Amino acid sequence: MAQVNVKPLADRVLVEPAAAEQRTAGGIIIPDTAKEKPQKGTVVAIGNGKKDEPLTVKVGDQVLYGKYSGTEINIEGKDYLIMRESDILAVI
Repeated sequence: MAQVNVKPLADRVLVEPAAAEQRTAGGIIIPDTAKEKPQKGTVVAIGNGKKDEPLTVKVGDQVLYGKYSGTEINIEGKDYLIMRESDILAVI
């Protein structure tokens, strides 16, 4: 897990997406153009939450999120997603 110098605000979390699948279950190699965006990742930074709504996820949690959730950002050459905690569907 990467250490980043970004502190999300309020109920936002910074997620490092999992790597996209390289092969299908049958062993077929998937080209870059056909890979789907991953829908799971690891929380690497969290905000302080809202006044009446503390955050329920913590740094290091493996999470599932919606296909089009969050905003893609690049920090020091690595891609991350920043999203509201409400965009997270589950902790796995």
